[in-house]
Amino acid sequence: MPTPTKGPRLGGSPAHERIILANLASQLFEHRAITTTETRARRVRPLAEKLITKAKKGDLHSRRLVLRTITDKTIVAELFDEIAPSLSDRDGGYLRITKIGPRKGDNAPMALLEIIDETVEESRAAKEKLAARKNKQAVKPKKSAAKAAAAEEAKAEAEETEVDTAADAPYGEDSYRGENPPEGFDIKGNEDSMKYHVPGSTWYDNTVAEVWFADAEAAQAAGFEPAGGADAQTVSDETDEADADEAKGSDEA
Repeated sequence: MPTPTKGPRLGGSPAHERIILANLASQLFEHRAITTTETRARRVRPLAEKLITKAKKGDLHSRRLVLRTITDKTIVAELFDEIAPSLSDRDGGYLRITKIGPRKGDNAPMALLEIIDETVEESRAAKEKLAARKNKQAVKPKKSAAKAAAAEEAKAEAEETEVDTAADAPYGEDSYRGENPPEGFDIKGNEDSMKYHVPGSTWYDNTVAEVWFADAEAAQAAGFEPAGGADAQTVSDETDEADADEAKGSDEA
């Protein structure tokens, strides 16, 4: 009993299947490429490659064996005289199957079956070129990721700088928060009571400054009010001179 062929059967009987495969091989050798279903392309490729291997021998016996399958002598002559010599540098893998998508109507998966016409060296060069292109495309996302990471880091540093600036000057350029205020920032502000104290006022020395201002206008612009009213935070020149004389007398004593 004959062993059934592996894979899906084409046609209604084994004889019909052999005829279908022989016709596909004949069309392939005549046109060098055919469009058919993926199933038929996979089934006819082993048969066509065996026929090409026989044709590469070039003797009479091989020609008669090929004529058992391909009955058209013109196609057999083309196979022996043109196709086989062009594939002399290949030990196998004479055909290429390329998927081309489903067919309209029944949605059957289609494929292009063609004879490889380039040499082995050209095929290797094409594969190396394709591999280099894939590697280059794989490197680009890494570079893009590195650039994105650098941009994120720069953005984070800028945000930290802005935060530090906002922390040092919470109410604008004429304000300062810290223990050692810059020169000229001598007005003390209390954020809990939102009051400010000018130098020489009643509670100035006893007040712990939470924020410093360059002048009273800056404190008022920030929403702070004079502690004890405007009169209490207004120090006249005479008071300043008296305080200075008192301090001078204390030093002389």
